[in-house]
Amino acid sequence: MAERQLTGKHAAMIFIGAFGVIITVNLALAYNAVATFPGLEVKNSYVASQQFDERRDAQQALGWTVRADATGGLVILSITDAQGNPVEVEQLEAVVGRATHVKEDTAPDFRFDGTAYVAPAELGDGNWNIRMKARAQDGTEFSQRVILHVNKG
Repeated sequence: MAERQLTGKHAAMIFIGAFGVIITVNLALAYNAVATFPGLEVKNSYVASQQFDERRDAQQALGWTVRADATGGLVILSITDAQGNPVEVEQLEAVVGRATHVKEDTAPDFRFDGTAYVAPAELGDGNWNIRMKARAQDGTEFSQRVILHVNKG
């Protein structure tokens, strides 16, 4: 059997093929990273930063604690005051979605049941975020990202 020699053509083809695979994979990963990025949180970060301390202090003065649970096809968002009593807010907006993309984002219709805000939502296993904005009865704005871990079994 004759021994095959590695020629310049063979080396060039191996070199081009290996770097072609690397470049293709990098381009595919970069495209997917940009295509699934949820976007900006605020339009102008400088303007938002000017009121950050004031908003944070007002929000902390409410003394609210927020907890999220998912069970039986329901998402339960519990807001309690410093004494542990349920809080009914003047207005609540919430978006439930994955931490990594906005493809599965939904805005459930949360209703206060006397102890917590409850909404029907079928969520798959994994890590979810609830991005909520609420307004207290005194008009104080409250916003928070609440982490929700779903494990059906």
